[in-house]
Amino acid sequence: MKTPQTGAVCIHGWPEQAIRANILAQISLALNRVWTEWYPSRGYSFNISGSPGYDQIYTSGRTVFAVMERITAELFSTYVRRTGDAEPYFTEYCDGKTVTCPGMKQWGTVDRANEGMNALQILRYYYGSRVQLVTTNKIAAIPESYPGSPLRRGSTGTAVNTLQKQLARIAKDYPSFGKPDVTGTFDAATESSVRAFQKQFGLTVDGVVGRATWYKISYIYVSVKDLAELTSEGEALTGAQSGGAWPGTVLRRGSTGADVEMVQFWLSGLAQFSSAIPSVTVDGTYGAATESAVRAFQRQQGLTVDGIVGQATWDALYAAWVSAQSDSGGTAWPGTALRQGSKGVNVRLVQFWLRMAAGNYSGLSAVTVDGTYGTATARAVTAFQTKFGLTADGVVGRATWSKLNEVFLAVANKLVDYDVAPGQFTGTLRQGSSGTAVRALQYDLRQLSAYYSDIPAVTVDGQFGAATRQAVVAWQQHAGLTADGVVGPLTWQSIYDNAQSASSSGPVARAAAILPPSSTLQLGDTGADVTTLSETLLFLAQWLNGIQIWESSEPTDTFDEGVQVAVRGAQEELGLPVTGAVTPADWRVFYNAAFALFSATPATASPEPEGVWPGFTLAEGSAGPAVLQVQRWLNILAATGCQWNFVPETSELDGDTLAALEAWQIANGIQPLGIVDDATWEALKAAAAAACPACAAAMTEEE
Repeated sequence: MKTPQTGAVCIHGWPEQAIRANILAQISLALNRVWTEWYPSRGYSFNISGSPGYDQIYTSGRTVFAVMERITAELFSTYVRRTGDAEPYFTEYCDGKTVTCPGMKQWGTVDRANEGMNALQILRYYYGSRVQLVTTNKIAAIPESYPGSPLRRGSTGTAVNTLQKQLARIAKDYPSFGKPDVTGTFDAATESSVRAFQKQFGLTVDGVVGRATWYKISYIYVSVKDLAELTSEGEALTGAQSGGAWPGTVLRRGSTGADVEMVQFWLSGLAQFSSAIPSVTVDGTYGAATESAVRAFQRQQGLTVDGIVGQATWDALYAAWVSAQSDSGGTAWPGTALRQGSKGVNVRLVQFWLRMAAGNYSGLSAVTVDGTYGTATARAVTAFQTKFGLTADGVVGRATWSKLNEVFLAVANKLVDYDVAPGQFTGTLRQGSSGTAVRALQYDLRQLSAYYSDIPAVTVDGQFGAATRQAVVAWQQHAGLTADGVVGPLTWQSIYDNAQSASSSGPVARAAAILPPSSTLQLGDTGADVTTLSETLLFLAQWLNGIQIWESSEPTDTFDEGVQVAVRGAQEELGLPVTGAVTPADWRVFYNAAFALFSATPATASPEPEGVWPGFTLAEGSAGPAVLQVQRWLNILAATGCQWNFVPETSELDGDTLAALEAWQIANGIQPLGIVDDATWEALKAAAAAACPACAAAMTEEE
């Protein structure tokens, strides 16, 4: 029938678009469970269950409406995925009446459809604007990821690639495991990482990846990436720099140039992780091999298979490469110098950066991107170092790595003209100016806006308009410069230097406060607040032994007896009245306790021994062990020098901490801009150690 207000087609009381949204969510949830190997990694023999307590129920032979069969058959090969992510999205849903959840409310979809929304709009209403519908013709039996026989030192192939990729991502949260290079060869570093993993998780420590170790690694990998949660990792990190902006030109057979090299590099990187994608040579010429690889990628991603790289294919390629590269360590300094004889993904990255630099700077030559650091690569590195005023030793240490990355980003984002170095001042800019230098200015301002809330973000379009002038004035005021909106040498250098410093220190890490519920939570309650409470209890239980967690050890939206037991344990541990019900005051105590333990590196529950740089920038609102480390250092200085103020050791970067930090920075000739980057971190650590060696040593012993 037709609903008069909206014209929505309804089937037995449910609008068709609501049914479509529900079927798509159910398909995607099931695919997510299969894709992440949710059940095998937990020791079960099945890939998907029929229990409503786990997934969704299906009764074989049950009568269904013909229209349901029609829609299900039509949508069978379509699922939900978020832009930039590879996995089917975990489309959590519930009926919204008897049970509530953070995801889609099934009865609510009826209201949305009656408001005129189509299925995709309904899905975006519940899951956000990033979700998209993906159709694939790649429907097959469910494979088992375990390679069938144990992997050990000397093993090679795709399975080793997968293992190394997952271990490299896990190492972000468990840095003590070590991060193996993704080479496809089970080497000593991989064995060491496997042994550390096995020891941590109570497995037989033999360095061999049998079925139990394989699926435990899979389980932890899925957990640290939140691939099976609504909060699935994949959000761009604040302040992250992009080298994959759409160039505006469609690439096809016969195309040449740097944009083609970019596509070829992404494809060659993805080929290391997927045997379906043939490897290509990075040579800047779009030939038959490149077209074949593009077609394979499009087929894998459910895109139009035409062998042409338009914006959709470009964006999907970049997103897939970023995901794979992030899992194998990203583009951050790997911590070990690369030199002749080195191999692996980091060498490939250096070689690609050298190729991109060679296309924009005289005196540099391109090298083959093959992952082997030979004599040609060493010569190219030496030439690059000479060009940019670095020690010309042919070794890629931290300074050379950072400059290579900076030059690549400048070339890829069209921020520099030919033979103009990044950050080179070429003339005064003001409202009305245009061109490459304005693009570079806007790019740096946009970077700064991620770290400083008082700097507005601007569009990188090469046109110095009113918005760009406003951002320049904001920075000049922030940095104590003449606030006239004109970019002369001093303003240019200040913006460039600080954008480089902030971005090289990693993304900014902040914590957002969660408001307490308006009423007491107690036995029988359901909803999003209970889910948040259960997540907080699970987090606290990692450090407070008195909190006994319910059997499933998974977040829940139902305040049942298991949650009540955990609440009582938390109340006792935190010195609250043991009532089993959570008042707004209890909520704040729970949250503050979790907040003090919070860190962008979840595996780190206390300040790093000897104050190891955490890998992310600290700004107002940051919290966790790294902030606590800064506060302890400030208090060491305050205890040994009367000119410094003590700060509360709250693990939160608040106004008191920033004020004390600023006073110390000014006295030591460091410009106080309101963040703790890696340079400030190292200087503060050194000052604390010099002021009181015994204090610093005692702190390390305590940790």
